[in-house]
Amino acid sequence: MLLPRRPGSAAIEAGIPGSLQIHRYPEAPVMSHIDNDVKLDFKDVLLRPKRNTLKSRSEVDLTRSFTFRNSKQIYTGIPIIASNMDTVGTFEMAKVLCKFSLFTAVHKHYSLDQWQEFARQNPDCLEHLAASSGTGSFDFERLEQILEAVPQVNYICLDVANGYSEHFVEFVKDLRKRFPQHTIMAGNVVTGEMVEELILSGADIVKVGIGSGSVCTTRKKTGVGYPQLSAVMECADAAHGLNGHIISDGGCSCPGDVAKAFGAGADFVMLGGMLAGHSESGGELTEKNGKKYKLFYGMSSEMAMKKYYRSMAEYRASEGKTVEIPFKGDVEHTIRDILGGIRSTCTYVGAAQLKELSRRTTFIRVTQQLNPMFSDEH
Repeated sequence: MLLPRRPGSAAIEAGIPGSLQIHRYPEAPVMSHIDNDVKLDFKDVLLRPKRNTLKSRSEVDLTRSFTFRNSKQIYTGIPIIASNMDTVGTFEMAKVLCKFSLFTAVHKHYSLDQWQEFARQNPDCLEHLAASSGTGSFDFERLEQILEAVPQVNYICLDVANGYSEHFVEFVKDLRKRFPQHTIMAGNVVTGEMVEELILSGADIVKVGIGSGSVCTTRKKTGVGYPQLSAVMECADAAHGLNGHIISDGGCSCPGDVAKAFGAGADFVMLGGMLAGHSESGGELTEKNGKKYKLFYGMSSEMAMKKYYRSMAEYRASEGKTVEIPFKGDVEHTIRDILGGIRSTCTYVGAAQLKELSRRTTFIRVTQQLNPMFSDEH
C-alpha cells in the first residue's frame, strides 16, 4: 500500500512485511512573485486643474483638525512635520515652525536637561512637538524620563528603518500600554496590511516611506522600497478604514511634491531635505570658495552611527549618505514658499480647505514634469 505523498513531508511506504520505510522529500521551492500593477512616484504624475470658484490663494485654509483613534487627542494645525533627524528636528527648528502651526518631531539625541530648558523657555511650542524614540531599552527609559519631566508633550514619534518586525509591533503595544493617552506616530512601512497592524497595535499615525528620503540609500544597499505616491495612496486607504492616520515621510523635493502627497491622501507630510541647510537646521556650517554649506546626513549613515554610537556595527551597512547643502538662511522663507505652493495647488483644483484636496485631486501620468531648458538654474 502506498500512502499519499506531500511535498516537504515524510511519505511512508509499506515494504517488507512488518517494516516501514520513510522517504523524505525536499521542501518545494518558493517562487518569487512579481506585482505587475504600476506603482508611481511623485515625479510620475501631475494634478489636473479643475474649474472652480476660488478667487485667491488667500481664501485657502491649510489648517486641519484630527481626532486620533487610540489616544483620543485632538490635533489642530498645518500638518507638515520636520523630520526627526538631528539635522532637521531641532529645537531651533521647532521654535520657528510652531509660529506657523507646523509640527516638529524632535530628534532623540537631546538630553533631559536640554528638554527641560527648552520647555521652560518655549511653553507655547510644546503642543506642536513629538519626542522621538527607537526601540531599544535605553530609548524607552529616556523617553519615559522626558515625558515625565515635560508632561505638556503629548506626541511620541517611534522611528525605525524597518517597521515590519514583530519586535517593533510588540514595542508599539508596550508603548500604548505605558502611555495610553499619548498620540503615537510609528513607522516606517509602505504597505496597507502593516499599516493596519500597527494601528490595531496602538499607533495613531503610521509613517509611510522606505528608501524615498533624499539621503537614504536603503534602495541602493538592499533593493527594498516602494514608490512613494502609490505607497501613500494604498496606506492612506488602509489607515482611514480604521479611523487611523498616516504621514508621508520622504520623497518631497519641492512644494509641488508636498501638495501631491496631500492629494494622494496623506494626513501629514514629513520633510527632511527640504528643511535641511538652514540656520535652524543641525549640521556643521562650513565655507568653501566663499560659499557656505551645511552638512546633511541620514540617520542610518556611517556619520550618524559614529557620532552617536562611536562606530558602524560590523553586521550592518550604511543606509544613508552625507551631503553638503548650500546654506539657505532662515527656514521661515522656505516655509512660506512651501505653504504658498500648497495654497496655489488648492486654487487650481478648487479646494477651499486642505482637507478637500484629496477629494478634488485627479492625477495624470506624465513622462516629463518640467521644461529642462534651464534645469541648472535655481
